[in-house]
Amino acid sequence: MAKKLQTYEAPGIVVTFDPNICTHSGRCVRGLPEVFDVKRTRWVRPELATPEAVAAQVAKCPSGALQATLLRPADPV
Repeated sequence: MAKKLQTYEAPGIVVTFDPNICTHSGRCVRGLPEVFDVKRTRWVRPELATPEAVAAQVAKCPSGALQATLLRPADPV
């Protein structure tokens, strides 16, 4: 059974996580542990870093399970 796409929003960014394609490389957790912490129920907290830092770390996800969209100031969250 396919797992549900997870969405995490913060001012300036929306992060999505697709658990169906994650390879569990751990790059997200090692690269930005204050934002990505699998020990928390809400394991992605994009509000704990700048949108640019979160997007840069998400771009390093080898499987593409994590995706980020930077929002312009006029874009709704």
